[in-house]
Amino acid sequence: MQIHELESGFAITDAVTPADLDEVAHRGFRSVICNRRPGEAEDHPDDRALRARAAELGLEWCCIPVTPGEYSQADIEAFSQALETLPAPILAFCKTGKRAVHLWAHARSREAGCDIPALLAAAHDAGHDPQPIREMLQV
Repeated sequence: MQIHELESGFAITDAVTPADLDEVAHRGFRSVICNRRPGEAEDHPDDRALRARAAELGLEWCCIPVTPGEYSQADIEAFSQALETLPAPILAFCKTGKRAVHLWAHARSREAGCDIPALLAAAHDAGHDPQPIREMLQV
């Protein structure tokens, strides 16, 4: 698990296992957003085990499953809502972190006064190519 902070109170990571959630809680995260789809890989039949372990650890759990590169307005709205309502710090994850960073970028880019270059730099610093994000946001 490679955790990368994108902004104060929000970070992304790659695939998470129920055992990883112990470290997530130990690091002080209070909420987790899962962007993986049920059955997308053998290591992720669904989020039941993750959801149960999160509950045992007192972590808020939110699942917004998306297909890579296919982010509907409803998905972006749900992610924006999660960023606004879940207790911070928040950790979002998918298989590689790409969907989590893309949804974060979409959500933040809608806010008045969003600093798009800073958003792209944060994605780059977290190990993600900012060009696809730039293209998605049409900047």
